[in-house]
Amino acid sequence: MNINLNQTFWQQSNPVGKWVAIAMSMFSKDGNPQNSNFSKVFKNSAPECNSSILSIIESNIIPRLLSSRNVDTSVSASLPASRALPSEKEVEEFALMCISDDHLAPQAFINRMLNEGLTKENIFLDLITPAARYLGAQWELNLLDFYLVTHGLVRLHSVTHNIGFSYMDGPLVQGEVRRIMIASAPGSEHLLGPLIVSEFFRKEGWQVVLEISPSLKELVQAVGNEWFDAIGLSISIQDQLSELSSLVSQIKKSSRNPRVAILLGGPIFTLNEYAASDFGASGICTDAKDAVPLALSLMVND
Repeated sequence: MNINLNQTFWQQSNPVGKWVAIAMSMFSKDGNPQNSNFSKVFKNSAPECNSSILSIIESNIIPRLLSSRNVDTSVSASLPASRALPSEKEVEEFALMCISDDHLAPQAFINRMLNEGLTKENIFLDLITPAARYLGAQWELNLLDFYLVTHGLVRLHSVTHNIGFSYMDGPLVQGEVRRIMIASAPGSEHLLGPLIVSEFFRKEGWQVVLEISPSLKELVQAVGNEWFDAIGLSISIQDQLSELSSLVSQIKKSSRNPRVAILLGGPIFTLNEYAASDFGASGICTDAKDAVPLALSLMVND
C-alpha cells in the first residue's frame, strides 16, 4: 500500500510526490532519514501540507484519544480543591516527555497528577488533548520534525489506553459510506506514509480512520470497536513479517465485518516478492494510486 514508483517524475508532476519520496525514507527505522531536510521539504511541498498534521490531530487523533462513552467533552469534571488544572507549563512539560527517550516518564507524570487529585476526565480534557495540540503547533512552527510529533502522538495514545479509555463512537454495522482503517504494524512509529495513503481514499469519498495503536492488543481492540469495510496495514521492516500472519488472523477474528478486506503495503513489499495469501491477507499494494481500486475489487470479489 506504500509506493513503488519513479520518485523524480512524481516530485516534478505531482505535489503529493514529494510526500511520497520522503515517506519512503521515513517508513523504515533503518532508512536513516535526515529529519531537518524532511521538515523543510514536507512543509514546502504543497499548500495543504502545513495543515495536514494539524487537521489529522483535530479531526482524528484527539477524538480517538477521548472516549465518548466515558468522557463528557462539553465541560470539565468538577475538580477537587487539592489540585488545580494543569498549567500551560505543565502541558508543555508533559508533551516534551512524550517525545523523550524515557518511555516511562509520561505515565509517571499522569500518575502523580492522579494522586494529587485530578480525575481521569481532567487528564484527558486538560492534559492529553492540549498536549496533542501543542505537538501539532510545534510542527506548524517548524520546531519539531514529523518523526518526533508522531512519536509523541503514539505515546499519548499509549497512556490513554493505560488508564482505561478507548474510542468507541464509530458505527457498529455497515453503512452507505465505505470505511477503512489504515494502521502501521505494531512496533512502528511512523505516520506520514499511512497519512499519504489515506488521502487517496478520502478523495474517493471513503471515511478513513488513521490508527496509531502502539501494540497488537490495542490495534485489535480498535478494529473490533467499529465497522470497517477494509483494513490497510503498513509494514516497515523484515522483522514485522514473522508476526504478520498472526496479526491478520486476529484482526479477522476481531472485526465486526466478517468479510473485511485486508490490504498490505509498505516498503518491505517493494524489496521482495510476496503473495497476500502468505499472510492470510486479501491483497498487497505497492503503488498508492492503486490502493483504492484494489480495495474496491477485493470488497466485490472477496
